[in-house]
Amino acid sequence: MKESMYKSYEELPLFLNAKIVAQVLGISPSSGYELLHQQDFPALKIGNRIVVPKEKFIQWVEQNTGGGDS
Repeated sequence: MKESMYKSYEELPLFLNAKIVAQVLGISPSSGYELLHQQDFPALKIGNRIVVPKEKFIQWVEQNTGGGDS
């Protein structure tokens, strides 16, 4: 797997697709796509596209790594 071109959250686009989610998390593109379809993942469906708002993605990462308040 290639190293992510994103070095901080600030560099991420406003909305992330499955490919970007996979790059950031260091997982395969197919795993990123599967993640976007999980019920507890903060994905937003727009037509046929599924995207994740950057801020919701950051919150999800923090909550699922013990960095969140919940």
